[in-house]
Amino acid sequence: MAARQPGLPRAVLRWLQSLDLSVCPRHCRRDFSNGYLVAEILSCYYPRDIQRSAYGNGSSLAAKLSNWSRLRRFFAKQKLNFAEEVIDGTIHCKPGAAEVLVQDIYSMLTNRRLRSIQDREVDFTDYYYQAQLPMAARSTASKAIKNNIKLTEIMTEPSVNINRQKANTIINMHMRMRMQEREEDPQRFNIKPSLGQRALCHPSCTTASENTVSILKEKFFAASYSSEIRGKTDVHFKEIQVKQADRSPVEMG
Repeated sequence: MAARQPGLPRAVLRWLQSLDLSVCPRHCRRDFSNGYLVAEILSCYYPRDIQRSAYGNGSSLAAKLSNWSRLRRFFAKQKLNFAEEVIDGTIHCKPGAAEVLVQDIYSMLTNRRLRSIQDREVDFTDYYYQAQLPMAARSTASKAIKNNIKLTEIMTEPSVNINRQKANTIINMHMRMRMQEREEDPQRFNIKPSLGQRALCHPSCTTASENTVSILKEKFFAASYSSEIRGKTDVHFKEIQVKQADRSPVEMG
């Protein structure tokens, strides 16, 4: 009976058990890396195209590359689209890659959609695992490169520039995590607050300054308006005549 793997749904486990495979998959990252179990699963659905005897159940890099080379040709012939990142991650035992591959195969062969792989972002690094660890137990930069770049990757990829890009990606990921740690716990890294962070902002001071600014604005607009009126020479004013009422000497006395 297949042991339940983290990230592998029960429906996929029951499906694997129903196929009656010759090898019991107990550890997805290790058992599916050489492609033998993948070929055995596909032979149940494509018996004429997949011959089990053509695939070896070895653990060497040569055996892995030989099996996956045949599987890639079969995928292209049957127009089965599997992401290269998933296949490479499975070959090099990247975290979570084999689980994703098995779920993709299950969905393609059974026409059943799994919620766990909908809108999934492909990331086969140990970033999420490191984020769950305490800060003191997390990997250093060199350890992060060793954990996320396997020796088999370097052996199968002769380009130095591509390997350098992979290492730079891992270092950038490590630096982002370190920056997040410094923001979450500045005391651990002896980070002193800046002068702006030390300053206290009192509400009364803020209100007084706002009132001062508003008063200055009113004075400025008033002065501008009066100077504008005085500066206009073509302004004509209509003289208003007031008629005086006649008063008798008696009334005045």
